[in-house]
Amino acid sequence: MEPEASEVIVDATLGGGGHAEAIADRIGEAGLLIGIDQDGDAIRRAEAKLEGRKNVIIRRCNFRQFDEVLNEVGIGKVHKFLFDLGVSRDQLDEGARGFSFLREGPLDMRMDQRTGERAADLVNTLPEEELRHIFFRFGEERYAGKIAARIVRMRREKSFEFTREFADVISAGVPRTGRIHPATKVFQALRIAVNRELEALEEGLNKAIRYLIPGGRVVVLSYHSLEDRIVKQMFRRESQAGRIRILTKKVVCPTAGEIAENPSSRSAKLRAAEKIA
Repeated sequence: MEPEASEVIVDATLGGGGHAEAIADRIGEAGLLIGIDQDGDAIRRAEAKLEGRKNVIIRRCNFRQFDEVLNEVGIGKVHKFLFDLGVSRDQLDEGARGFSFLREGPLDMRMDQRTGERAADLVNTLPEEELRHIFFRFGEERYAGKIAARIVRMRREKSFEFTREFADVISAGVPRTGRIHPATKVFQALRIAVNRELEALEEGLNKAIRYLIPGGRVVVLSYHSLEDRIVKQMFRRESQAGRIRILTKKVVCPTAGEIAENPSSRSAKLRAAEKIA
């Protein structure tokens, strides 16, 4: 990103404020960091970490709506954007959020708990074919049809409300291959569907490129192939149209040392681009 003094930078996925804190240090009091997150818990953690910093503005919304925040604070152009996608460690560790089958909790998965359907609403009401489509498209689950059929059959007896019971139903119906839990891809697919993550990524990234100043940069960290594919294809289209220059000719992955220090980074993929004048 190379944040510099006096720049305006948008951290579109504020999380706990780790990236934001480092950026705010670099841009100094003459710069402005706008931190955005739709998760109320993340907003509270970031506000505590960044308390007292006069060069930081924090707003709660989906990053696809960052233009509304910019309009509110009177900003027309941005020097840098950061998107750190997917679910955070804090969200996974909090059972009440329902993101992980390793923690007992309600089958929720909403990043913004103020609105939208829960994962339980989807698995208890959607037709079998729609569930199959979600599991196959967003989870690339090879047993999508078998899992969808089992869910529809089981929910006739009792609706699904909790993470572990739902994961157990999936596990009992499909073979386990390798170390990956049979419910992993289904949980990913439901989370993406509940939060409309891929739609938000396309819209937010498209807007970010438009809002960049000439020479400005956008950096994206993704954690699964669906996200990375969207970023790669959009950067390619924008590059061919002459609007950006791709800075990462090959996707950047964490080193063995980085993974040892932070195992959660093992699936991270970084791509970056620069706006052309």
